[in-house]
Amino acid sequence: MKRAVFLDKDGTLVENVPYNVNPALLELTWQAGQGLQLLRQLGYALIVVTNQAGVAKGLFTETALGPLQHRLAERLAQYGVLLDGFYYCPHSPDGMVSRYAIACTCRKPMPGMLLRAAHEHGIDLSQSWMVGDILNDVEAGRRAGCRTVLINNGNETEWKMSPLRTPHFTAPNLYVAATLIAGAMDERLVSSEAAGS
Repeated sequence: MKRAVFLDKDGTLVENVPYNVNPALLELTWQAGQGLQLLRQLGYALIVVTNQAGVAKGLFTETALGPLQHRLAERLAQYGVLLDGFYYCPHSPDGMVSRYAIACTCRKPMPGMLLRAAHEHGIDLSQSWMVGDILNDVEAGRRAGCRTVLINNGNETEWKMSPLRTPHFTAPNLYVAATLIAGAMDERLVSSEAAGS
């Protein structure tokens, strides 16, 4: 089975522009491209999992996400990086569009997007990571059985803590998160070698 890094989009992989569907406004966060290069070199599949409540709130349609996804792919291609998957949740319980205004199992902090991706891509969640900029991302990752990194960049404002919302690591940006994941891989390798000796 493969291992993956699940990536939140807004505020983690790309600069946080609320409810943005304008491809011209999409910019990678600082050193995100280099971070994904490192994760790819380590053998991780790279999968975006993003809440898109703007659909439920009637601010844009699901079809508006296609050009944004294409622009993201173009940006990452400049670093030789391809995404293995892009999953989004269009739901929100306080939405205006009735068919999307539901409580679902895919909207983070629920783990539905990660579980679906794992099923569709043959991913071992216990060997995988969730990286995001708010504690809902951390909780989704822990619920799915992943290890987690919180990008502590100021986007988490509530800090409602619990065991499920406690990250394994914190980092200021995606590149540092990638180096922490690399270090954790090295530690596991050393410990497994020691156990086998």
